[in-house]
Amino acid sequence: MNVLLISQCTKNALTETRRILDQFAERRGDRTWQTPITQAGLDTLRRLLRKSARKNTAVACHWIRGKDHSELLWIVGDARQFNERGATPTNATRRNILRQGDENDWHTGEDIQLLAQMAALLHDLGKASVAFQERLRGQLQARNLFRHEWVSLRLFLAFVGTDDDANWLRRLAEPDEADNVSWLAPGRYLRDGLDSDAPPPFKNLPPLAAAIGWLILTHHRLPVLPVHDALSGQQAPLGRKSPTFNPAHLPHLLDAVAHDWNEIRQPATAAEAEAYWRFAEQLPVLLPKWRTRATRLATRLRALLGKAGKGAWLDNPYVMHLARLSLMLADHHYSALPPHSNERMKGDAGYRLYANTDKDGRLKQALDEHLLGVARLAGSVAHGLPGFERHLPRLARHRGLQKRSADPRFRWQDKAADAAGALRAAAQTHGAFIINMASTGCGKTLANARILHALADPRQGMRATFALGLRTLTLQTGRSYRKDLHLDEDELAIRVGGSASRALFEYYEQQAEAHGSASTQALIEEDGHVLYEGQSEGHGLLSRVMADERIRALLAAPMLVCTVDHLTPATEAQRAGRQIAPMLRLMSSDLVLDELDDFDLADLPALTRLVYWAGLLGSRVLLSSATLPPSLVDGLFQAYRAGRIHHQRNRGPHGGGERASGIACLWADEFGVHTACCGDAPAHAREHQDFVRRRVAALDRAVARDGPRRCGELLPLRIEAKQEQAVRRAFAAELRAAILQAHDRHAETCPRSGKRVSFGLVRMANIEPLFDVAQELLRLGAPEDYRIHLCVYHARFPMLQRSAIERRLDACLDRRDPAAVYQRADIRQAIDATTEPNHLFVVLASPVCEVGRDWDADWAVAEPSSMRALIQLAGRVQRHRNQPCQTPNILIFDTNLRHFSTDRGRDGHPLAAFVRPGFEDERGLADTPFRLASHRLGALLREEEYRTITARPRIQPRPQQDWQPKRSLVDLEHARLAAQMQPKPRDVQSQPTPRGVKPRHFDLDAACAWQFPRAALTWALPQQQAFRDDPTPSCELLFLPDEDEARLLLHAIHEEARHGKPAIYTSAESRIERLQLAFGPRIGAWGEDDLMDLLHEQAEARDLPLRRCAERFTTVSVPDSAQGWRYHPFLGFGKKK
Repeated sequence: MNVLLISQCTKNALTETRRILDQFAERRGDRTWQTPITQAGLDTLRRLLRKSARKNTAVACHWIRGKDHSELLWIVGDARQFNERGATPTNATRRNILRQGDENDWHTGEDIQLLAQMAALLHDLGKASVAFQERLRGQLQARNLFRHEWVSLRLFLAFVGTDDDANWLRRLAEPDEADNVSWLAPGRYLRDGLDSDAPPPFKNLPPLAAAIGWLILTHHRLPVLPVHDALSGQQAPLGRKSPTFNPAHLPHLLDAVAHDWNEIRQPATAAEAEAYWRFAEQLPVLLPKWRTRATRLATRLRALLGKAGKGAWLDNPYVMHLARLSLMLADHHYSALPPHSNERMKGDAGYRLYANTDKDGRLKQALDEHLLGVARLAGSVAHGLPGFERHLPRLARHRGLQKRSADPRFRWQDKAADAAGALRAAAQTHGAFIINMASTGCGKTLANARILHALADPRQGMRATFALGLRTLTLQTGRSYRKDLHLDEDELAIRVGGSASRALFEYYEQQAEAHGSASTQALIEEDGHVLYEGQSEGHGLLSRVMADERIRALLAAPMLVCTVDHLTPATEAQRAGRQIAPMLRLMSSDLVLDELDDFDLADLPALTRLVYWAGLLGSRVLLSSATLPPSLVDGLFQAYRAGRIHHQRNRGPHGGGERASGIACLWADEFGVHTACCGDAPAHAREHQDFVRRRVAALDRAVARDGPRRCGELLPLRIEAKQEQAVRRAFAAELRAAILQAHDRHAETCPRSGKRVSFGLVRMANIEPLFDVAQELLRLGAPEDYRIHLCVYHARFPMLQRSAIERRLDACLDRRDPAAVYQRADIRQAIDATTEPNHLFVVLASPVCEVGRDWDADWAVAEPSSMRALIQLAGRVQRHRNQPCQTPNILIFDTNLRHFSTDRGRDGHPLAAFVRPGFEDERGLADTPFRLASHRLGALLREEEYRTITARPRIQPRPQQDWQPKRSLVDLEHARLAAQMQPKPRDVQSQPTPRGVKPRHFDLDAACAWQFPRAALTWALPQQQAFRDDPTPSCELLFLPDEDEARLLLHAIHEEARHGKPAIYTSAESRIERLQLAFGPRIGAWGEDDLMDLLHEQAEARDLPLRRCAERFTTVSVPDSAQGWRYHPFLGFGKKK
């Protein structure tokens, strides 16, 4: 390729870029270079330019495509030196004549800045206490009785007293001697633990003081509901779920905050408590420089108070949380400055109280300097918030995302992208809520990127975040985008949290490419694009956040593919800092939530909070799944709309007075596109219902035309045994009969041997019974003329072993080329090694097989849990080949193993069966609305719901008035989702319930997050509705080699490696029972994965010691068990009986 390079650098940047460009290209002028170059060479050149870039760097690269055509490839550095086509201006002026970029829609930007700065001046006053100064000097080691931010809050409230906002601001701006004394005056300065009349601080505070007080209190952590042990009465560790929490208190939670919401209440003497409330020297509030800054801010805040519409800041989550972000980021950045940094300020000379220490324990920043520095920096950060996204890297004019689809199957993507482009202006102003319900195999993943690319301003480019639930699916999606769109790591970042799982994924990807099984890349001209590098140097906000590697990793890339866990800290993080990066990401990019309906019911509140915050922070949201239930869509739309209303209030046109009256909505699938502007939930629900009706009709026509792909049949499960182990043995016999029946129906002839072969998937609900059933299947063996090749797959294998199993199954069950599997050496050997004419390759799996696996099996057998699980499992049958079935290929047992439990509930009735996983309510009694009257699918499913398995029962429920959740498995799912997602009338009082009056109560659900915005001022909702909450105690194990590296020994991870300290492992060999398996006739393992061999392979490939590899790749999470665990490399881990 022939490229032209233009440099618009100045000062030292020009010298540096000339030095680099001269090594790659010939000069055609003082600022112009031209050369033929390979793509690899061009990538290296851009990497070197980016590495040396500074604020005066500006280099554009043009690809000369022909005599009369060139195309801008990328810009490194300051993109403002070029227009969107890479041209430089004929004349230039520093005056912003049009001032389009300065059209300020931040109607509360001043509020955010002033609140953050005033809180910064006050946030660490409590560090002046004797206790904190002793702690800095190593003289106090015990746990805090009171945290410094709580003391700071009490000091501030002492100054405010009973004044309104105007009066305390006047006193702060023009203090007299009485005002100076008021900070510590008895009766005003109320000390918890010493003064019995110290009320909760937020009661009856004026609005501005309450907002500043909240910022002071929360600059490290949000208030947490205190929980007390029922037996001892002592306060439990902060963050534990409260069993007595009443959601009716949500509107006024902040009024109840006391010091035990900030630190665990501990018994202490008056002398011990007094050290936290006494000060060795005068407070910084009496120093000249502090008072000068306070006067300036108080004067500006007084002017702000006089403006129309100002007040009630605690009811404005946009202002409060961005002010908190500014304060936290400024505090974090200033505290980390080295001793001789130019960014540090000078406080008043001779002040001997300190705010922090260096890493080596030496006193670092004086307290007054720290307060002044953080206040100045908070103002700079808040000032940098408006328009900061324009200074971040963006992806523009990507040919792969713009080109029309040549394949007729993907032409629907063109229509979806065109419809998104038509909504661009409306989405920019009012936000967008998009739903992609295209079926599997129709290119839904690429369509999501194309829609967002069309939605973005083509002159600025796109920024998008793709969030998924599973690490494996995240890696697959990220790698798919990177390969199909030819994006580098700085253009598309992949974040999965587990570096070890990503390393294994990449290793096996490289192995696939080395063996020629990876798909070839398209020509470069098919997906050329422009990367706008962005310019963070000197920016008030970005120059600080980009200095943090963790924030930069999440924020820098225009496209980010990550597990949703990287974004939920925006709403879930309790401690300061973790929410900064995800909040900025939501503010600067669009959000795609992929396969959202696969999350557990208990995770939906956290995801609702995330969508609510996406609307609040200005992101546009796309939901992508073929099986989205209406209640889930409706609940998330209402959450997004509620957030968008707050966003419009702070950022909308016409001074922020316009509500979210017309959110741009788009629906897309392989059959068509639908758009509408929806101002309320009923309008959106009607549009969604119409779209689903058309989609179901199109699916029905496709089934009638081409025949069904997946048909179900119920198998009666009759087990007379009562004892648990006997039940599982009987189930194994029934299962063996079912898989033989499925094989006889759907086996195909091996093209080389002529034998009948089938690949099947058995889904069981839980790992413990699966472990025992697998052993019994091995003992039973197979009848004559049949040979079973069994593979066990679930989450309790060492990571390296599980990754090897997944690699093998992913390769074998990729049936895009139906003959390819018979050419694999391992499959050939298994078929040819014995004489049986029938070979069954069976995967016995837990529910992890339902999502994230791109498998195509011939048949499946299911132990049922829910209709959702059946639909997901069916998606792994005929996934690639799409051949119509003449006989049922999904065999469903008519009940599950929990049904045969002899345990009874408090009411004497059998326990819920369709739980963990499932939608039945296991806590309620048998007569509660969400407990099924029967556990037999013959009574719970209509024949049309399972005879031809499609997404229809999931996406098109019966009318709500006809639901029978006690008698229908499908109705139960929709009823549980509606109860969780849809808002209910909340009859709550505006004030706390008086003592002696029984409080009102309602159930906590996902809608509470947006119905009660003040709840986000505490950590109550994440505390009560934790994301990925698993109440089962677990234990982290790993295998380590012995001294001779001859054996692997089991260890427990007592303490993980942190902050440079090595991990601590304890031996767990005494708690493991290594099983010896008994194999019956004509059955064997499908694949042998010796952990030691796999470790040696990784150690050699990575040039690492064997122990280091073992520490990284053999970890496994198992349920804690007093008796220990059973283990076999073929079976994984199970509890010891």
